Amino acid sequence: MLIGVPKEIKNHEYRVGMTPESVAEAINHGHTVIVEKSAGLGIGASDQAYEAAGATIIETAEQVFAKAEMIVKVKEPQAIERARLQPHQLLFTYLHLAPDPDQTKDLVNSGATCIAYETITSHTGALPLLKPMSQVAGRMSIQAGATALEKSKGGKGLLLGGVPGVKPAKVVVLGGGVVGFNAAQMAVGLQADVTIFDKNPNTLESLSNYFGSTAKTLYSTQASLEEALLTADLVIGAVLIPGAAAPKLVTREMISKMEPGTVVVDVAIDQGGCFETSKATTHAEPTYVVDDVVHYCVANMPGGVARTSTYALNNATLPFILALADKGWKAALKDDDHLLNGLNVWDGKVTNQPVAEALGYDFVPPEQALS
Repeated sequence: MLIGVPKEIKNHEYRVGMTPESVAEAINHGHTVIVEKSAGLGIGASDQAYEAAGATIIETAEQVFAKAEMIVKVKEPQAIERARLQPHQLLFTYLHLAPDPDQTKDLVNSGATCIAYETITSHTGALPLLKPMSQVAGRMSIQAGATALEKSKGGKGLLLGGVPGVKPAKVVVLGGGVVGFNAAQMAVGLQADVTIFDKNPNTLESLSNYFGSTAKTLYSTQASLEEALLTADLVIGAVLIPGAAAPKLVTREMISKMEPGTVVVDVAIDQGGCFETSKATTHAEPTYVVDDVVHYCVANMPGGVARTSTYALNNATLPFILALADKGWKAALKDDDHLLNGLNVWDGKVTNQPVAEALGYDFVPPEQALS
């Protein structure tokens, strides 16, 4: 199969779909890989490194899209990229379609087969291609939040862990999944006062057993959440419903009652965000203020640590890339129900039920694409 790797063009997105090491694996499997010029510079991978791995360097993204059978990316295709997709092509990347009607419409109109990293499952029900970026984003959320708490950034002027004789900042984490767990780990490591909210009793028990007395766990109700928000210094939004838009757990009214200089970091912004006042921001302008509350809502947080993120992501995506290339996408999806769950758009149809429900499309079961 001819695999194409374009350079990412989203604002301050430095990751790349395949590392030179991943390219070498695909070449060893008998495939051809073309890489857009300078695509890997953001992770320190030169064109020469890709050529040494066996790839061919292509001058423009337009040429990559024109030639490739499978396009491997990191972030959702931007409008100019979507216009280049062809009906025979396979797109393999993060999509996050539920809060993005424009992208969904363009992908449907393209006729391409689009498999989303974030809805591929595992035998445990986990999301293996979302997990590494969730780990990165969870940990980054504390770094970003700690910086935003500085007075010069609009925050309260607090050091997250305090110092001897001065109490630490109060960190509230909404959701005890991969993002929330990693955020809590970082916050606890910095000696903050950490409370984690979740609705799953098993998750709460696991978190309590792991953190012991270093973090509190609470069952999430509107009343308990409102009470915690009133005195919080940093709130991490880490709630995910696979494929669907994130629930708006924190209303505009709740935001208005929070103390001035409080910081909220919405890691769920790729799925629309879990704060009612959230809107996507960029690494160039990461924050804005609503009712004196600082909002950090960068939609591609892991792009800020591109090298770590790309290698972590490739560790997870490479087996699926090879399966799709070795077998062809239909055979690969027939052989793996979990990979089949990643099929979001096919032949002008929406094949992911939460996306279809969120955006008003008729849902076509993904199995229909295999018949």
